[in-house]
Amino acid sequence: MTQTPDSGGDQETAYADMWFDPACPWAWITSRWLVEVEKVRPVRVRWHVMSLGVLNEGRDLPEEYRESIDRSWEAVRVCVAAERRFGPEVLGGLYTALGTRFHNNGEPRTADTIRAALADAGLPGDLAEAGTATEYDEALRASHAEAMKLVGEDVGTPVIQVADTAFFGPVLTPVPRGEDAGKLWDGVLLVAGTDGFFELKRTRTRAPVFD
Repeated sequence: MTQTPDSGGDQETAYADMWFDPACPWAWITSRWLVEVEKVRPVRVRWHVMSLGVLNEGRDLPEEYRESIDRSWEAVRVCVAAERRFGPEVLGGLYTALGTRFHNNGEPRTADTIRAALADAGLPGDLAEAGTATEYDEALRASHAEAMKLVGEDVGTPVIQVADTAFFGPVLTPVPRGEDAGKLWDGVLLVAGTDGFFELKRTRTRAPVFD
């Protein structure tokens, strides 16, 4: 994590990196937490893609889940295409547009929904064509591999990096808001700065809540 002086005062701006697949509901909640953190702490998020499709290659999955994973390729390919054409700064807005439609609104993960999200993000609709092409798969796999290199192969999405330490998660629901989001960020910084800290985990007992 790189820190630079914050021109607005004595505090420094911290940069949090997050790797996401737009199809993952848990990553979506984590991302909205980070957006909340930006409002209450001197933090800026840098967005990167990873892929549920790549993550689950070669795994024996239930048929229904396999169909969902196969559908996940389209949106993340479009994210890579947008990043390659317009730069990484467009990823945050596009992810917000896709996630809002997929998760908050419950819209199907189809080309039409992706085109609508592109319009929401102020991006050209022809980027949706990347969803069924393989042109950007090499770049997608490279970004995914970057996340896996940081955290290891036995985790999923999301991955975040803070204070030069990367984690899977945090996995939580619902989205912490305001100072609650800031307090969780403070805790993440604390464990990230603890030498030898690896994980906290318990069984999930709630479905994702999108509010």
